[in-house]
Amino acid sequence: MLRLSAIFIAVCMVLIAGSIGAVLYFGLKLDVRTAAIAALGALIVMALYNSITSRLRDRGVLGDQIADLSRGTADLSRQMAEMSRRLAAVESRVEQTVNRARGAVDPIAAEIGELGGLVRQLAETVAAHESMLGTPNGVQHQPAAAPAAAMAIAPAAPDEAEAPLALKETDAVSGPRRFKSLSREQISDMVASAADANRIDLYLQPIVTLPQRKVRFYEALSRLRTEDGEIIPAVDFVDIAESAGLMPKIDNMLVFRCVQVVRRLQLKSRDVGLFCNINGTTLTDAVFFKQFLDFMRANRALGGSLMFEFTQAAYRSFGPIEHESLAALADCGFRFSMDHVTDLRFEPKELADRSFRFVKVPANLLLNRAATAQSDIQAEDLADLLARNGIDLIGERIENESTVVDLLDYDVRFGQGFLFSAPRPVRAEALQGAASPPPAPENPAATKTLSEYLAANAHTV
Repeated sequence: MLRLSAIFIAVCMVLIAGSIGAVLYFGLKLDVRTAAIAALGALIVMALYNSITSRLRDRGVLGDQIADLSRGTADLSRQMAEMSRRLAAVESRVEQTVNRARGAVDPIAAEIGELGGLVRQLAETVAAHESMLGTPNGVQHQPAAAPAAAMAIAPAAPDEAEAPLALKETDAVSGPRRFKSLSREQISDMVASAADANRIDLYLQPIVTLPQRKVRFYEALSRLRTEDGEIIPAVDFVDIAESAGLMPKIDNMLVFRCVQVVRRLQLKSRDVGLFCNINGTTLTDAVFFKQFLDFMRANRALGGSLMFEFTQAAYRSFGPIEHESLAALADCGFRFSMDHVTDLRFEPKELADRSFRFVKVPANLLLNRAATAQSDIQAEDLADLLARNGIDLIGERIENESTVVDLLDYDVRFGQGFLFSAPRPVRAEALQGAASPPPAPENPAATKTLSEYLAANAHTV
């Protein structure tokens, strides 16, 4: 439309200029040249006038558009500021709500934890009472069941092919889980007697892949067997044994048997490894650790299958001597694991630099948002963060199927707990034909004798 109007105006200007030239030529009797110049001048003047008026009109229209755009931008800025203010107010209200909810949930979680502890104590008390009651024939009743939550557990024990060294769960000797009516000195003497009589038994609990549940590792656990045949877990005597200086001797027996078990496991599959729990005081025993290190150097071929495990509390208490001992074991090719994790306040890179390749975290800690909210690491990001540092996350103390489903959402690759299998004692034939564990030397003069013993029995291990 604008183009047609421009063409029309141009035609009109040409006609007007031609008319002016014709009037000058015919009416005023000017010559043709003068009339043509006058007509051309009139055409130029009209063209300039039209161009100037068009520019002025366009400038006015453009100015109006710029003013409208400025007003629209100002309105948009005011709306964005209002939206930001409202969003900040909403975030503040949400944060206050979350804080109030967290403040309300934390006491409830603490009360639930206390209630669980009371239930466990009640179950243990009932179990102790049941064990004390006997039939007229002198046969004792079976210990009472665990709490109601544990009664619903149906452990799926691995097949014999997957657990070639363990007895069936029903073959384990049951008994009280606590020392009763004994002083610390009496308990210490009992532990020392059990260690001297080789009554510290080795139990295995599988660690499976998730969700396939294929046995990938075993954890070696120690159990004290009393003269009456009662089985007492390590948690009940390890503190007293540590204060009495007996842990190096117990660890000596445990490591020696773990090496035997790993060699037997490798005959079945080289993809199965073993976790061996070591007490922190063992690393600082100058006499024992030297022999322990020599023994590990002689078995450095097992470095990829045997991992030494330390508690989080023990790792935090490590000093220069312990770290040097860890470095010496790492130089032999052995790797480490951390268990009994009570919080997520640890640095994965520092653990990786010290050759830790596994971290075991209780399932209830991973899934307890109230507990992990105050930690340095979010539970949802823990597996990925550890994996970036070459560390695998193992969820332990798994007791029901719903926990497995929740852990899969957290990308947990390995699981351990009574849902898969309870700890089971190692078969006697798995340790037959091997020499007895070397005695822990009581003085430096026995160092040479122990070294010769290890060298002489290396082929049996």
